[in-house]
Amino acid sequence: MTTPRQNHAMVRGLRLAYLDFGGTGAPLLALHGHFGRGRQFARLAADLAPRHRVIAVDLRGHGRSDRGVDVTPDAYTADVAEFLRHLDLGPLPVLGHSMGGVIAYRVAARHPELVSALIVEEGGALNRQPEIAHPVLDVRGWARRAPTPAALRREVESHGIPDASYFLASACEYPDGWGFLFDHDDMTASQQELIGDWWPDWLGARCPTLLVHGLASGVLPTAMARDMARRRPGTVLREFADCGHWVHDDDPAGFAEAVRGFLSSAVPTSTL
Repeated sequence: MTTPRQNHAMVRGLRLAYLDFGGTGAPLLALHGHFGRGRQFARLAADLAPRHRVIAVDLRGHGRSDRGVDVTPDAYTADVAEFLRHLDLGPLPVLGHSMGGVIAYRVAARHPELVSALIVEEGGALNRQPEIAHPVLDVRGWARRAPTPAALRREVESHGIPDASYFLASACEYPDGWGFLFDHDDMTASQQELIGDWWPDWLGARCPTLLVHGLASGVLPTAMARDMARRRPGTVLREFADCGHWVHDDDPAGFAEAVRGFLSSAVPTSTL
């Protein structure tokens, strides 16, 4: 795999950052979840090379992308659709984790000409109580700065997060200390906007789909994942027994194998 190129695209008035992991393989667009960034897919990109070329965008308000005022699912969906048009690579398979998974299938439902296949990792069709016990992680009370990365980790874990590694992947050093590349108020508001019933979008996306679920997840209930696969034709459910919400981190080799196998069967050979 070549060294990823950091690029930017003007999309709907915002400057979105994205990593192109390069190579001559078939393109795959990857969408992260809340608090994440495109760089989290570096291991996956390495595992899928050279057959696939991963392009991972920082969604608005995440990573090195502009914040924007609107943090609704409609805004993210419109951004991704326009970004796919910007890439001008034809219909692409789109992979999304958590919130990114919901956005991926919403794009496929609304803009089927842009998406050839879906890989949805832990993105549920229903995101509300009581079905989901804690749909929002309210981070508005978290400290914005810490003197060191270790202190920032302690701050996150003091709020009941057992392992802050996922959050620390979005940490950076500012003039007044270490903090995150996301805004705490924006992240809480964005999660609140994601509360809702997304079944119509899930059922409206008609392309071949791999649904990835960690059986130890505290975010997507197993019963819901199985119902999503049962109710939607063309969906393959892959369950990972020892994984939680972040399957791509808990079992990176197994996750890459599932993605690779699905794409080889779901996407026409002429596009690979």
